[in-house]
Amino acid sequence: MITFITGGGRSGKSRHALELARGYEKRAFVASAVALDAEMQERIAKHRKERGDAFSTVEAPIDPAAAIRSLPDEVEVAVLDCLTVWLGNLMHEQKVLEDASCDEIDAFLDILSAPPCDLIIVTNEVGMGIIPDNAMARAFRDLAGSLNQRVAAKADRVILMVSGVPVVRPSNTPDRMTGMSGSLRLVPPTPCPGFRRSRAFWITDSSMGRPGGHP
Repeated sequence: MITFITGGGRSGKSRHALELARGYEKRAFVASAVALDAEMQERIAKHRKERGDAFSTVEAPIDPAAAIRSLPDEVEVAVLDCLTVWLGNLMHEQKVLEDASCDEIDAFLDILSAPPCDLIIVTNEVGMGIIPDNAMARAFRDLAGSLNQRVAAKADRVILMVSGVPVVRPSNTPDRMTGMSGSLRLVPPTPCPGFRRSRAFWITDSSMGRPGGHP
């Protein structure tokens, strides 16, 4: 089971990922951040405090696929937070190409085809604001958008965080509650580990005439 969580800054992505993971007994956290300056050190410290001792942490600033493969067999779920920080690390190391590919990205996409445990992957939704005013920022936006699409295509469930509320893209099955496709609607999701029914919704894709995407 792969859950892909996206959204804007401070939308509740990391918090919700941890909430979902706490529905499992054996949990791991794959961290992509590097403490390069005081601000990042503060952010990392805050996230560590939020996790407490409920997760075993693996640092993976460059190769999260290798980190996931190295997890003990008893791990039931791993949270990877986050893809966009990882992408920034790859760009800093001049590893990523214009088509959002490199050995580390290819290895990560490969492991998503048969992950050793359930994965909850956090990313940032980019390109919804103003156009960046410099070439490097525009390149990052484009690469992040491409990477997000490739990962979302492999996910079983995609969650968009909006002001702390998870909005879930459903499976390619008819709506069991109404049998209707209609206009864009929000309906309750199927329960899953760590998922709070009162704060999550399905989105129905009316342009396809049926719910769209993965569960």
